[in-house]
Amino acid sequence: MKTLLKILKKTLRIVVFTLLGLLIIVNLYILLSGRTYIYKGVANTYLKGRTGPGIYDLEVFPYSTIKKDAVYQTPKSNRYNAKALSQPDKKYLLKEKSTAFLVFKNDSLISENYFGEHTASTKSNSFSAAKTVVALLIGTAIGDGKIKSLDEPIGHYLPRFKNEKITIRHLLWMSSGLSWTESGKNPLSDNAESYFGDDLLGLVNRQKIVEPSGKRFNYQSGNSQLLGFIIEKATGKSVSAYCEEKIWKKIRPESDAHWSLDKENGDEKSFCCLYATARDFGKIGLLIQHFGKLYGEQIIPEWYMHEMMLNPKLETEEGIENYRYGLHIWTYHAQKHVVNYCRGIKGQYIFTIPDENLTIVRLGHHRAKDFDTKKRDAVSIRKLGHPTDIEPYLKIGRTLAK
Repeated sequence: MKTLLKILKKTLRIVVFTLLGLLIIVNLYILLSGRTYIYKGVANTYLKGRTGPGIYDLEVFPYSTIKKDAVYQTPKSNRYNAKALSQPDKKYLLKEKSTAFLVFKNDSLISENYFGEHTASTKSNSFSAAKTVVALLIGTAIGDGKIKSLDEPIGHYLPRFKNEKITIRHLLWMSSGLSWTESGKNPLSDNAESYFGDDLLGLVNRQKIVEPSGKRFNYQSGNSQLLGFIIEKATGKSVSAYCEEKIWKKIRPESDAHWSLDKENGDEKSFCCLYATARDFGKIGLLIQHFGKLYGEQIIPEWYMHEMMLNPKLETEEGIENYRYGLHIWTYHAQKHVVNYCRGIKGQYIFTIPDENLTIVRLGHHRAKDFDTKKRDAVSIRKLGHPTDIEPYLKIGRTLAK
């Protein structure tokens, strides 16, 4: 027994010293590499029992406020909530960790469902659905004459890129050719640093050009962040201030919105992190559904909205034609009616179907995996690059709208 205890104590000492050694090495790496954002990342994910960012991270970071203009009530259909979710549909929404599911038909809220502690007044993270809002602001800036055209070189606004051939259109297409590493799980990725770090301008300025611009669709949040800096430079206003003036106050939101910043009085995380209520996300959807016009006002130039929905002929990772992405907006062509939508990493969706006068908002903690098929028939290739939960959500939304 004494011998066994000695062996156990010795083994325990080895394990403890090994762990301490690894901890010292990891900390040295973080400090010497300048990746101190990892500390904040670990504190706000793993130490909270999560493996990544959450939809209620607003208070984790400094943020700006995008103020509403007045008190507005979201128009409700005379059939509001007349049809309840079926048990199978409710079960599916809960299984996918949904927090909100709203349906707007003919510009009125016809169905509204919340789950858990999420309510009509809860503001949650848009994640990458905010990218589409940034694209709308680019369209507004062009309409205002602040930006000359989609094909203007970004070097006109960002000195670091003055000798590069990247245009605003290339950024919107996700075809800049930058070295940005896109990952929702890798703590050493540019995504992780952009979310938890405090120097977005430095991060994008360190990007290198690794392939020709305008040739290949390669989804990178760095493109959206660069667009945010272009908006600031072109308009002389922060992304939040310009959004408040040109979009937010005009879509008649019920609540203020917020945008996460990289530091106090810093820059908006333009690639993500617009916090709003589900109803107000729905107003963004209505704006898109009507090609930039809402409540009788053309808020975004109509020509630009139509341009947004076009799919440029770019290479994709599957070696097929691009059927999935326009100017910072996803396009789903696998059904009878084209669906234009915003999406975030946790299943933040704003679906718009102009032909059906239908907008569907789904928020939650989880997004399904993308379609994976080796088939190359007309329908299958139009599904590639889109998550598999899209079709169930569209089906549920259409059912509630009938």
